[in-house]
Amino acid sequence: MSQLKPKLFSTMQNYSKEQLIADCTSGVIVAIIALPLSIALAIASGVTPEKGLHTAIIAGFLISFLGGSRVQIGGPTGAFMVIVYGIVMEFGIEGLILSTVMAGLIMIVMGLFRMGNMIKFIPYPITTGFTSGIAVVIFSSQMKDFFGLQIDLVPIGFLDKWQAYIQGFSSLDGSTTWIGVLALGIIIFWPKVSRKIPGAFVALVATSILVQVLHLDVATIGSKFGELSSQLPEFQLPEVSLEKIRLLIAPAFTIAVLGSVESLLSAVVSDGMIGGKHRSNMELIAQGVANIASGLFGGIPATGAIARTVANIKNGGRTPVAGMVHALVLLLILVLFMPLAQMVPLSTLAAILIMVAVNMSEWQEFQAICRSPRSDVLVLLATFSITVLVDLVAAIEVGIILAALLFVKRMADVSEIQIGTIDASEEMDGEDGSAYERSSERRKNAEGIQIYEINGPFFFGAADKFIEAINGLGYHTDVLIVGMRNVPVMDATALHAFRRMLTMCRTHQIEVFISGVGLQPMQVLKRAGVVELLGEERFLENIDDAVQIARNVQRKSR
Repeated sequence: MSQLKPKLFSTMQNYSKEQLIADCTSGVIVAIIALPLSIALAIASGVTPEKGLHTAIIAGFLISFLGGSRVQIGGPTGAFMVIVYGIVMEFGIEGLILSTVMAGLIMIVMGLFRMGNMIKFIPYPITTGFTSGIAVVIFSSQMKDFFGLQIDLVPIGFLDKWQAYIQGFSSLDGSTTWIGVLALGIIIFWPKVSRKIPGAFVALVATSILVQVLHLDVATIGSKFGELSSQLPEFQLPEVSLEKIRLLIAPAFTIAVLGSVESLLSAVVSDGMIGGKHRSNMELIAQGVANIASGLFGGIPATGAIARTVANIKNGGRTPVAGMVHALVLLLILVLFMPLAQMVPLSTLAAILIMVAVNMSEWQEFQAICRSPRSDVLVLLATFSITVLVDLVAAIEVGIILAALLFVKRMADVSEIQIGTIDASEEMDGEDGSAYERSSERRKNAEGIQIYEINGPFFFGAADKFIEAINGLGYHTDVLIVGMRNVPVMDATALHAFRRMLTMCRTHQIEVFISGVGLQPMQVLKRAGVVELLGEERFLENIDDAVQIARNVQRKSR
């Protein structure tokens, strides 16, 4: 049960005043980083700016309070922007609330069923493909606000979106573009001045003041959304129906998988930086609770944010207290300073999200995978292309299916069915397996005892090879020996192929012996009644013993 215990309770046992100061300092700095990101991600996701802060406050606090990582910082992230925007456009805010709550429930179930460790089995080309694809989509979605293009409604489709940008580029606004470029420059070059104060925050404050002082006619949060509320979010239950659940289960599942992968990846990265070890299943439960709470208070999906988590570590945060302080500081900002956010230029927020896209693009990893085996490149390009051109739900589905099929093919490729024929007069001596090896040169011409040796997992991907070998069994064969010493596992499809082999051998009056059966395959054969049907005496330890007994059977039959 220790795996389902929040890290907060473990870290409090030896907590010191010095660590409290370090956690509080780090929490304040991370809150400053999270402020512009939360607002920008909310707007880009199709909801009001306040909802980004509500998410960072509620989900951020619960992820730290209940989570399985010492230093995880939770909140809205760029990975969710695409899926959230699609849900809002198709199903409205009600649909977003319900899908977020459903995703939270899925994540809790995953944690309770100890599926935290299974997330690592999602192939790296899939995660890189949809992360890079999301980066391209985020970048593309910011062109209108960054350049101040006069486009009434930007199309959702990637190609349609860029067609609209090209057609509307003549409406580019110089002041808006200038502010966006200035914000982008500050974000890029500010770290050379100071790494304590985030460049995105400096860009937000500087450009907001500049727009007000120079009275620039630039679109701001206030001009688009009106007066912003500094009130706390209200609890609201979504309207639930079977039809809505059916429509939203796919995006909810995508949110759950994406949030789980990103949060656990962030936890793994942070473990390497602090020399710790997170509790993956507790982290999933915390993420689930946080998303349910965020949805019920009108927020958007949340997960562990890698960039903010790394910033927390670099500024001295070492316990969940830092993440809780980050949420409380954002709460104070919401209550005291939210109306000031009306002055923030939309082009500045676009610049911030452009940098988010650049940082999450993983182009170096993308290029590295392109030098990998062609099957991995196929999965990468398919996931990337479908993420950009279709949607994230389809990309994850197709990516996982492709990866699974390619895995099955690889396993089938390493599974072999080798065939050899032993003449009844041949001397049989030596170690296990030598019967097959000594006879390999004579298998085409000799008659008598035939050996099929299976090497590798005997499962549905390799069963077809076995069936083909069975169909080639010679009519002059008296005895068939099936060597299974190199078979670690066997499944139902392989069992069906095994039964077909026994049926054919009975039809042609061929005696069957099995050698070297491992524990798992033997259990499968016993449960299926094959051992009882064939007789336990037909199951021998090695091929040499099987051949010796087979010879006696062959002599008696002659």
